[in-house]
Amino acid sequence: MPVIARLVQADEDTVRDVIHRFNEIGLACLDPQWAGGRPRLLSPDDEDFVAATATTRPAKLGQPFTRWSIRRLLAYLHCLPGRSLTLGREALCTLPARHGITFQPTETWKDSPDPDFDTKLDTIEYALTQRPERTFASG
Repeated sequence: MPVIARLVQADEDTVRDVIHRFNEIGLACLDPQWAGGRPRLLSPDDEDFVAATATTRPAKLGQPFTRWSIRRLLAYLHCLPGRSLTLGREALCTLPARHGITFQPTETWKDSPDPDFDTKLDTIEYALTQRPERTFASG
């Protein structure tokens, strides 16, 4: 043991621990799969739920505005009955980017007075996401 410890410039106890782990799990002991930082507080299902909420128009969820901001989305997620999400502002800022979601400021000209606007927008979203092979644009 002391010879191996000197050879790899490690403590004898460390060498002993690695040998015991090797006897237990084989070569996998050489790749310990450590991760730095604090453990995640959101499960993958919770992350998917937050991403789905961020891509849903607030009006469909009963909110009185046209687009989400980080502040509004966080307040909405914290007030959901029956679902407890441990999520801070910084985590919410990084989560949408990992899912390819961006927040854009809403311009007033983007709002439509058309009463069928949401239905038409839903049809367009369906065509773009569910039938991309049949969708085209002209301009």
